Amino acid sequence: MAIPNFLYKNNRVLLKELTKTDFKLRYQGSVLGYLWALLRPLMMFAILYVVFAKLLRFGSDIPHYPVYLLAGTTLWSFFTECTNQGIQAIVVRGDLIRKLCFPKYIVVVSATLTAVINLLINLGVVIIFALINGVIPSWTWLVVPILVLELYMLALGISFLLGAINVKYRDITSIWDVLTQALFYAVPIIYPITMVAETSQVAAKVILINPISQIIQDIRYCLITDQTITTWNYVGEEHFFWKLIPIIIVIVILIWGSWYFRKKSKKFAEEI
Repeated sequence: MAIPNFLYKNNRVLLKELTKTDFKLRYQGSVLGYLWALLRPLMMFAILYVVFAKLLRFGSDIPHYPVYLLAGTTLWSFFTECTNQGIQAIVVRGDLIRKLCFPKYIVVVSATLTAVINLLINLGVVIIFALINGVIPSWTWLVVPILVLELYMLALGISFLLGAINVKYRDITSIWDVLTQALFYAVPIIYPITMVAETSQVAAKVILINPISQIIQDIRYCLITDQTITTWNYVGEEHFFWKLIPIIIVIVILIWGSWYFRKKSKKFAEEI
């Protein structure tokens, strides 16, 4: 039986070194350095909190809304950072790919793992903030790593798929930037899903079958408050299949992205 490439020691070492290098280079030359891993999502949270919580009075019916909002912005920042870095990884590492023979997926995985490191740091801040805000720890906190893994699988699948296309068509990066801007408002990060449900329950259900919405809402439910509306408790039992749609989407994107990336990776050195 053939041994998968990721089991080879050299590939594991290469993945480790590329991840360390990517993480160091990202903050090289900046005055605050690694502190930007914390400051970027916190600054985004502060702006959104002032505008939507204080001025527009969003989230008044949600317990621990500041933590609720911070968790959403942190997870969204991770998703966008992970996909942006993953999509550009092959092009950025073009010189390395032309010189060495190794599994190309390592480049994408290493780029996305730096986003994972940032997320772990930021989740630590979210937990500290939650405890200060009066959130009581629960056994449901143990489910959060599984949900984070689901979000990473989605981001990785997108990175494989669009990263492979981006090698030949560099417009993909700009197109994805526009799509993520639109997607930000299609996910209940700054607004509670109850606002949508009051207008249209169908629209609320459509939003909740988006895997990003499902994951963020589930993490809020497990980490902050069980009053959070999730895909599982909002969609009725008569529509059980709807509850599985987000997970099915994640699996399909990961498999499709991995297959397409592997298919196109043979020509990366020629096309870069």
